Amino acid sequence: MKTLKELLKDTPVEALHGDDSTAVAGLVYDSRAVRPGDCFFATRGTQCDGHDFIPSAIAKGAAAVVCERLPEQTADGVAYAVVPDAAGALADMAAAFYGHPSRELKLVGVTGTNGKTTTVTLLYDLVRALGYKAGLISTVVYKIGDRTVEATHTTPDSVRLNAMMREMADEGCEYCFMECSSHAIVQERTRGLHFAGGIFSNITHDHLDYHKTFAEYIRAKKLFFDGLGAKAFALTNIDDRNGRVMVQNTAASVHTYSLRAMADFRCKIVEMHVDGMLLRIDGQEVWVGLVGRFNAYNLLSVYGAAVLLGLDRAEVLRAASTLHAASGRFEFVRAANGTTAIVDYAHTPDALENVIQTVEEIRTPGQKLIVVCGCGGDRDRTKRPEMAQIAVKYADTAIFTSDNPRHESPEAILDEMAAGLDPGTRFLRIADRAEAIRTAVMLSAPGDILLIAGKGHETYQIIGDVKHPFDDREQVRKAFGALR
Repeated sequence: MKTLKELLKDTPVEALHGDDSTAVAGLVYDSRAVRPGDCFFATRGTQCDGHDFIPSAIAKGAAAVVCERLPEQTADGVAYAVVPDAAGALADMAAAFYGHPSRELKLVGVTGTNGKTTTVTLLYDLVRALGYKAGLISTVVYKIGDRTVEATHTTPDSVRLNAMMREMADEGCEYCFMECSSHAIVQERTRGLHFAGGIFSNITHDHLDYHKTFAEYIRAKKLFFDGLGAKAFALTNIDDRNGRVMVQNTAASVHTYSLRAMADFRCKIVEMHVDGMLLRIDGQEVWVGLVGRFNAYNLLSVYGAAVLLGLDRAEVLRAASTLHAASGRFEFVRAANGTTAIVDYAHTPDALENVIQTVEEIRTPGQKLIVVCGCGGDRDRTKRPEMAQIAVKYADTAIFTSDNPRHESPEAILDEMAAGLDPGTRFLRIADRAEAIRTAVMLSAPGDILLIAGKGHETYQIIGDVKHPFDDREQVRKAFGALR
């Protein structure tokens, strides 16, 4: 247990009301979760203001409050710290509360629109193959050494982040690989962490429902690199037009990777097959069990980061040959008649096009491509017509269906997808996702390829506020099993 004064050491404080020697038992930003002795943070959210819940937090026993304005009425025996930014203070104080665990790890953050989950997962698997203990924080799963923890967000809140990293450090992990979402960066969840390095994958159309403009989305990603220290590395994809923009103001040492241009780390796809690729990385050939140009970028960034972390190049390439894609990323489900379904998380226009172009590279003459895709509700609506245009551009048959409709009408989402198509464009729309997958299977002939895009690893479908059990892979297997 630490005192409020100890926790405020690295946090700008505008005013202090009460005793800063107050002992703090825990850090909480949700008043409903407050326990006696906790410090409550009055953070401002998109829906409500934490300052409105200070009385509730105190009634539940909060010993201290961190806020951006002092309440008109203060409670006896409660310490109040007024700060310019409560969310930032939460991140700083969470790091202090858990003893700055990120300083005991080689922490690498990965940001970008696509490829984050695959990259952090490959890095985690790579260092473990080389005999090191590591932690993983991804969209799919959190891992502390060998132990799996259920993932709730792409990037957890700063308290949970530091708590998990403390467990990683205490259990002997040397590395931690972490996805850094644009939401988390803007909301300062990664503030106060000590990064050994950062990787930029790419940036394309996504999350404009939150960031409003593409320029603001770019700025959010760039903030991560702006915050890296001088001893860290910043590894950026210069084949992306914003790759150099990301690192133009960073204090970190800048390194580049590319499949097309001169760079610190380079890669060429020598051969591509349905079960893997032959790559030439820095002049050395290596066979990997992943497919697609986008995965060549992911693997190259993994190789570059591993080398920058001080690992042996030859050993890294040897371990790379044993790697496999993350769950729900270009994951194959095969039928007895030779039909192949590919389940992929692609839920942005760029990701969908990348995956389809990869299928185009590996499918043989005569193989039909059937694409099943949808768009999530309560999310960026501007990408819906783009997703539809990409699906019909490449697919022999495109089927539009529900993703996670949340609070929107599935039919209204499909209307917005279809609005981007020219009159007379042929496609199917089946709002029921299970029925859409069954229809795709029924329309397929032996040997065809089905792409089921949008949900990937997810084992649920969100309708309203409820998560219903739903797994694209299981639905495909059931449909394949019913084939006659």
